[in-house]
Amino acid sequence: MSTLLVLALLGSLLPTGVPVELYVAPEGNDSNPGTRAAPLRTLTGARNRVRSVLRSGRAAVTVTFALGVYDFEAPVSFGSEDSGTPEAPIVYRAENPGAVRFRAGRVVRGWRPVRDRQTLQRIAPAARGHVVVADLKRNGIATPGKLTVRGFGQRRQVAEAELFCDGKPATLARYPNEGFLGLVGKLDDVRLQVDIPRERLERWSREPEPWVMAYWKHDWAELYEPLAAIEPTAALLIRRAAIKPIYGIEPRRARWYVSNLLCELDRPGEYYIDRQRGLVYFWPPEPGAEVVLSQGEGFLRLHDVRYVEFRGFVMEYCRGTAIEISGGEACRVARCTVRNTGLAGIVIRGGREHEVTGCVVVDCGSSGISASGGHRPTLTAAGHRIERNHVYRFARRWRTYQPGITVAGVGNQIRYNIVHDAPHMALSAAGNDHVVEFNEIFRVVYESGDAGAYYVGRDWTQRGTVLRHNYWHDIRGYGGLGGMTVYLDDQMCGHTIYGNLFVDCSRAVFIGGGDDNVVDNNVFVRCWKAAHVDNRGMTWQKAATDDPNGTLRRRLLAVPYRSELWRRRYPTLANILSDDPGVPKRNVFVRNISAGGIWDDIYPAIRHLQRIENNLVFDDDPTWVMVEYDSSKRPVRLRFKDPAAVRRIGFRPLPLEQIAAGVACSHR
Repeated sequence: MSTLLVLALLGSLLPTGVPVELYVAPEGNDSNPGTRAAPLRTLTGARNRVRSVLRSGRAAVTVTFALGVYDFEAPVSFGSEDSGTPEAPIVYRAENPGAVRFRAGRVVRGWRPVRDRQTLQRIAPAARGHVVVADLKRNGIATPGKLTVRGFGQRRQVAEAELFCDGKPATLARYPNEGFLGLVGKLDDVRLQVDIPRERLERWSREPEPWVMAYWKHDWAELYEPLAAIEPTAALLIRRAAIKPIYGIEPRRARWYVSNLLCELDRPGEYYIDRQRGLVYFWPPEPGAEVVLSQGEGFLRLHDVRYVEFRGFVMEYCRGTAIEISGGEACRVARCTVRNTGLAGIVIRGGREHEVTGCVVVDCGSSGISASGGHRPTLTAAGHRIERNHVYRFARRWRTYQPGITVAGVGNQIRYNIVHDAPHMALSAAGNDHVVEFNEIFRVVYESGDAGAYYVGRDWTQRGTVLRHNYWHDIRGYGGLGGMTVYLDDQMCGHTIYGNLFVDCSRAVFIGGGDDNVVDNNVFVRCWKAAHVDNRGMTWQKAATDDPNGTLRRRLLAVPYRSELWRRRYPTLANILSDDPGVPKRNVFVRNISAGGIWDDIYPAIRHLQRIENNLVFDDDPTWVMVEYDSSKRPVRLRFKDPAAVRRIGFRPLPLEQIAAGVACSHR
């Protein structure tokens, strides 16, 4: 009698609703019954066995994975037939959280010294005794994939294979090893003049596929692209004419570096892949390290799935997005570690009440965690929750507009997360009525300028979002315009910024010409400029404001902003077109405390249109507010030189201990 027939007969003898436990182990077999003594082997096998259980009429299934490594060649898809119910969810869990690894990469073995004379001549003399080589085909890797153009305005696609060493991304050999170089000038947008010694340019010109990563004009728009050629005599980088930077190239503002050059593999942690010969070269930081090349696209693809949870897994080394959830209801990703992805960590599109909680998301190629959902015409909330996660070192490959955590749509939450160390944005909440609270954000926008740690822009209708009780610190930005902390760009309206602590930030709250924003009960310590409002809609952006086909008016007409529901929710929006659009008004600045730096950066021409009152300002005394920290360097108490003055303005104490306790749960 077959195993499946036995399972079917046993299933018919068990009463409906009896909880079922299945087991999976690396040494198991998918033809096994899935008991602890005879476990299954793969997630696909477990999913299929769960389907058979659900067809028998029983529910409340728990699938436990024993510790070990589970290799993935492709993501596993789940559909509506894989769903649980509120009373009987389906749970896939790691028996030992953090010790069950879903791996989409291939361990590279068989490293040997480089002996080929021609190759040795390409390698820098100081590196020749350190660089080793491995044959990809002998490691079962047929193709490492092609390098792809990426950056601002480019379509995101599955990345080429990348090398990782002991759980961290290696660096594709580049020059310079850190930072950027400038341009001397340009003959046109294809031929760019550089100040690089001819000998080095000659080495580059002999490389088969040099690439350049550049901010060609704006500090918030990058482009990673192949070079057509390098001319050492004229000191020119020759770009491919078919690839056009969206904003052109401005030599005085451009910054760049080159990569994918074996001749620049000159320090530990760098690698180079010879794609024609199927060889990978690497300078290992230390002997015995585990070296992995990413291969599979991802791990989980859930479509219209309800009440399924994944708990305690490590998911690593994929070339695309680790987890994608579309549609469905109340799925949960809990206490997982998602790391070393080519694209995003976790993406939720549509559905309602999905949750990502207690996860570590690190070293993603693009964004960390994103969730969109809700119905804007009816302002129906999706209720997605992104809580108590630790997200850092994201936007490795796509450098701009790839937030650590982002929500979109209506009525989603970002709570108790730690987000840090990224070149551009940390958070975003596009749409309506989101809540962003009790988060800690720091060391972001370090490579970009005219950018925000929290960023939304160019929409009169995206109102009702609340940013409260967050701790923002060490956010300065790059270049002449630097970085903003909360950036409401290009006439964004209707945000409430309440009870936040800003410490050592450049421009803390930056309102780019919008209406109806409330900045209330915040504390600013050593911020260069605490509060900013400008009148761009009356000046340089007036033509775009008045354009009937422009972005602002098209987005206005895309929602029923004059309906009774929208009038009740956002009463000043209904008559915006007859209310001097582009003139910033009704922004509120009350009960704020600013010590050290410049408090008031509100344009005089529109100051009378705002409400600015009961603020305590000590621009020249950063010690007027003293921040006390716990052992984890999180603020737990504020000391004021004149507590009575603080009480007189009606200031309410910030819940710092609640912030510290909440985000501490995320910091693993």
